[in-house]
Amino acid sequence: MIHPAIIRKQRVIVLVLLALIASTVVVSMGIGYSKLPYSRLLPTILGHGTFKEEFVLISIRLPRILITLLAGMALALSGSILQGVTRNDLADPGIIGINSGAGVGVAVFFLFMPIDAGSFVYMLPAVAFGGALSTSLLIYLFSYKRHAGLQPVRLVLTGVGFSMALSGIMIVLISSAEREKVDFISKWLAGSVWGTDWPFIWSIVPWLAVLIPFTLYKANRLNLLTLNEQVAIGLGVSLTKERLVLLLAAVALAASAVSVTGGIAFVGLMAPHIAKSLVGPRNQLFIPVALLIGGWLLVAADTIGRQVADPGGLPAGIVVALIGAPYFVYLLLKKV
Repeated sequence: MIHPAIIRKQRVIVLVLLALIASTVVVSMGIGYSKLPYSRLLPTILGHGTFKEEFVLISIRLPRILITLLAGMALALSGSILQGVTRNDLADPGIIGINSGAGVGVAVFFLFMPIDAGSFVYMLPAVAFGGALSTSLLIYLFSYKRHAGLQPVRLVLTGVGFSMALSGIMIVLISSAEREKVDFISKWLAGSVWGTDWPFIWSIVPWLAVLIPFTLYKANRLNLLTLNEQVAIGLGVSLTKERLVLLLAAVALAASAVSVTGGIAFVGLMAPHIAKSLVGPRNQLFIPVALLIGGWLLVAADTIGRQVADPGGLPAGIVVALIGAPYFVYLLLKKV
């Protein structure tokens, strides 16, 4: 049973995070290459703005903000699942190669497959999922020992190796491609949020609408998976089945996010850690907090990146990496 004081604390933290996200979104809507007066935001949203105001806010800025918010939530949830399934606090879809697998899938599709403009947006998450799933299954197989089970440290090291190998494959793929396509893939690799139109939002929303409730439903199973394997088996948990199902969910979440934002790492590492430090390790409590932290992190990173260099700005993936890489080293040293 969860102590009522902890539940109250979680609710307060959720409210604070919602207020933080709302304030960051408002700030992000007003600043950029074309600045909008904050007094004009609400009239423009209600349809009373000028053509320029509506174009900048409704057609460009608002979709980008919503994409980063949703993608950050997906990456945070993916990282939360991976850390529970692998019993490794260093697991993250960007670090262990899942994002790279999704990237190779997107690159192959974009470079070599005939693209229908109407279905391109909706195909991307599925293509990214195929690449990420293939990679994650290989990582799982290489990390699994028949008599010892899944090796958490081995999984991270294997994932890092796969990530480096897939980065090499990506370079080979784009070395002979057309200049325009190379520019797109390069932006994707840097974590530049490129899916900044409303159809991209509709392409990611169904994945989150299904997988967030599913993960919360499986929260107690995730709690049991973090225990010793013998204890979990004794409590009636089918380890292989639960791990595979949850791993599929984590892969789908990461793939849906990076298919529209590019290769962004560390959000799935930092958000669960910060959430656990605030409300404890129980998945029922920290997953909702991690979702909000992940969404806020990516919105804030993209907002900061857009102010650093005009007009294109600094990719959100680079801004997150500048924060996340030192945090990863800190966690690594803490565990050693």
